[in-house]
Amino acid sequence: MNKQLLAISGLMVLLSGCSQLNMVKESIPFFSSEENQGVPLNAEEKVESKDNSINESTNDQAAENIQQNELVLASEFFNQVKEVNGKNIIQNPTNVLALVNKQYNLPSSYSPLDLVRPDVSFSFGDEKLEKSYLRQEASDALEKMFNKAAQQDIHLVAVSGYRSYDRQAVLFDAEVNKVGKKKAVQVVAIPGSSEHQSGLAIDISSHSANLILTEEFGKTVEGKWLAKHAHKYGYILRYPKGKETITGYQYEPWHFRYVGVEAAKVIYKNKWTLEEYLNIVEKI
Repeated sequence: MNKQLLAISGLMVLLSGCSQLNMVKESIPFFSSEENQGVPLNAEEKVESKDNSINESTNDQAAENIQQNELVLASEFFNQVKEVNGKNIIQNPTNVLALVNKQYNLPSSYSPLDLVRPDVSFSFGDEKLEKSYLRQEASDALEKMFNKAAQQDIHLVAVSGYRSYDRQAVLFDAEVNKVGKKKAVQVVAIPGSSEHQSGLAIDISSHSANLILTEEFGKTVEGKWLAKHAHKYGYILRYPKGKETITGYQYEPWHFRYVGVEAAKVIYKNKWTLEEYLNIVEKI
């Protein structure tokens, strides 16, 4: 009789611990692939539409992290959107955490007012080209990051920063004329959907990668250093490997996005994408 009571008591204890957290949205919208800066895609590299729900175990862990850290974010840091001609146009484009992709577009007239040329090494030298500019905050952070890397004998080279809507339109139209629209959208972003227009994105390479934008950059000493340290300066690796079904973009070890140090550290620690971060943090 005593053994039966013990067994029943043990079972009740086990059942009492079976509650689960359900704090995280279980799906992340899937977006089409971003431009590849002229690097052609092979058929097997094209992003295929898959089930875009986040793994349940990942959700539980993320929920636990939120419970521990009480992650909250002011509503002003989320996209404020207005539908125009069937497109979701971001109404607060100066937002440092603006989510720019194929689902959320920047206004065609938007150009940051605080663009400056960071004092770093560029692949095209000292020419003051459009792509040599970034927003002031992102530029200051980039200079600090490049300087710190140099102190550790890591020599980074900036390749492409700000790109206007009109410049993106020229690149997109040229690709359409060359390969047709169906293939063009796989390698070049539709005008308005490129992060480069925000003035917060920068493509980075190195002499060890021949100053080109290639997946091989991720295997270089410079690429590895960036992946490990960029968050300390407010930058995140925007399109990481293994997250293609969440970002909708292929792995781009050269493409870094400024989001601010606080957000970058949280994203790096949890191995999130910007999409995941904005879907998980609590809006206040």
